[in-house]
Amino acid sequence: MDLRPVAGVLRAGGRLGIGAALALVAAATLSVPPAALAEQEHATLALPADGMHFLALYAAEDFHFLEQQGLDLKTVFIAGIGSFNAVVSGAADFSVGSGASLARAAARGQRMLAIANMSSRPTWAVALRKELAEAAHFDPKASLAERGKVLRNTKMGVGGINTVAHAYLKLIAQAGGVDPDNGMVVAAMQPPDIIAAMSRKAIDGFVDGPPWPQKTDHDGITVIIAEGIVGDPDWLAPIGSGVIITRPQTCAERRSLCVKLGRAVAMGAKFIHDHTAEALQSLKKRFPQADDTVLARSLAIVQKATPDPPVVEEAAIVNGDRMNVEAGMLKSEDMLKSYSGLFTDEFVR
Repeated sequence: MDLRPVAGVLRAGGRLGIGAALALVAAATLSVPPAALAEQEHATLALPADGMHFLALYAAEDFHFLEQQGLDLKTVFIAGIGSFNAVVSGAADFSVGSGASLARAAARGQRMLAIANMSSRPTWAVALRKELAEAAHFDPKASLAERGKVLRNTKMGVGGINTVAHAYLKLIAQAGGVDPDNGMVVAAMQPPDIIAAMSRKAIDGFVDGPPWPQKTDHDGITVIIAEGIVGDPDWLAPIGSGVIITRPQTCAERRSLCVKLGRAVAMGAKFIHDHTAEALQSLKKRFPQADDTVLARSLAIVQKATPDPPVVEEAAIVNGDRMNVEAGMLKSEDMLKSYSGLFTDEFVR
């Protein structure tokens, strides 16, 4: 997976602008002799949300790694757990989900296959309205048990009920001795709606990944009371929160799809570590409402969380399974006895 020709073009991006640089990348790709280009195949991938921790996939799209591998990938937005279910039903070839969803489905007899993990460290953060935190004399240096107490009797927004973000909120509440089912109210809403609800004080806080907690913190609207990337809680890494999932028969019957997508995402993961300026432009393209300071802060988190290569570790699935139990979404006796066959690293190596 030689990225040097693309990198050479993109080094000119600072002079030409990202649009011109991307055009040159496209031209360079099209100038390759037809015999050197992989055969184009078509596939569909369901995304549960716009998330910065999917940056390896965004880079694969923006810098033509998918095209170079011969994959015409159509991405569709299906909120929350619906994106996972789209693959289960066969409506999509791939989805981006979590190790927790993978383990929970397997426990219920629906065994899927994870072929890549774009985020092996938790990037979720719990944000609370600043005035509420100040009224509670919140101390950001206190233990997680102390910080979690401020969630009592709050109204919190999450991207979807029973998603991993919801599970993370439950973990932080429990750490503070707050009953996550009776000690606070949780509503499902997407980030733009969360920001609007925060402005009119319809909710007290929310949990999400970058850039949303970083944006409201930067704007002085909220304070971050818990953040996965810094070890809240300390057992949660590695985790699978940007896992590319498919049905096992897809890789058996249409193996080339898994090969092409895995290689392109691996190229994207390497690229965002090696080319910070270009990676920042990919984020800016998708999150134009975040200013440069927030984007830079968010990118640092994403780079820290993105493994290179984006392999799926068994420990990430195990921790996802534990997360299900700790959050009350799965009974402890329903934890899997074995994780064999649920993941592979052969397509990203």
